[in-house]
Amino acid sequence: MKIAVDAMGGDLGLRITIPGAVQAAKENDLDVVFVGAKEQISPEVARWGGKPSDFPIIDAPESVGMGDGMFALRRKKRSSIRIGIQLVRDGQADAFVSMGNTAAVVAMARQILGPLPGVNKPALSLLIPTLKGHTLLLDVGANANCQTEDLAQFAVMGKVFMEQVMGRPNPSVALMSIGEEEGKGNELTRQTFDRLSVSGLNFIGNIEGKDLYAGKADVIVSDGFTGNVALKVSEGVIETLFHMARREITKNLFAKIGLLLMKGHLKRIYKRVDYSEYGGAQLLGLNGMCIVGHGRSNSNAVKNAVRLAREFVVKRVQDRIREELARTVAPGEVKA
Repeated sequence: MKIAVDAMGGDLGLRITIPGAVQAAKENDLDVVFVGAKEQISPEVARWGGKPSDFPIIDAPESVGMGDGMFALRRKKRSSIRIGIQLVRDGQADAFVSMGNTAAVVAMARQILGPLPGVNKPALSLLIPTLKGHTLLLDVGANANCQTEDLAQFAVMGKVFMEQVMGRPNPSVALMSIGEEEGKGNELTRQTFDRLSVSGLNFIGNIEGKDLYAGKADVIVSDGFTGNVALKVSEGVIETLFHMARREITKNLFAKIGLLLMKGHLKRIYKRVDYSEYGGAQLLGLNGMCIVGHGRSNSNAVKNAVRLAREFVVKRVQDRIREELARTVAPGEVKA
């Protein structure tokens, strides 16, 4: 199996992509192809114990910055993102992983790979930790504007993910809204509620933002704008709480002693909520596999993103989505 990695992606670029991907290759028995500026990548691969013959490099002299807009994306025809996705399209790689500009990866993947039959809009999905394990939230940023049909398709894709990747038969599906009652929300959520109620999925109704991490549902469906805001707020709250706790503990000797006694437990808690443990967001519904990581990713996040890509390919998640969409057609939809 061959995974293409955008070596230039993320805020820290080569400093985290190379060691993370090299480690993933060693731990998961797979081939990694680096895409980016060859003269910069080669010494980094050697530095982290990788043999040049084991890690081919596809030269991509241009890179898309985290702040670049769509004009820059169209202008940079030899960027690492574009070339990496083309490798998947041409069958030279089984999946593509990037910690770079999310909008650029999503736009290029849609253009180059195209959606699966029956998919209107591919969705970014992300596993989030909960009190009961993990929940899949989608969409988390690929589609700010959605229609009822889009959210219904997201629900099907989420169902397949949780069955195939997480091993949960008949996973429960909930709809993000401003209240649990059936009539709550805007026109989109109300119409989607009606659609999912007769979809044949294990739909359990609406869920509020306060229950995002409670583990009430295996899959939570949302438009990309709402999902992204919920995710970013959650990340900010978690970071703030840990920062506040650390600051308060250092003010008191007894608190410091307590910290030493609780250190092991706190490490396990932090690992549960650490985004780097989950690798990145999966772009579901494409004719190919793409994983998009956080711009602030570290090498551990890269390693886990590559591992996740391997898991997706092995379990044929995109193929399962195609099959499920062909079988599960919500009222009002037409099979492709």
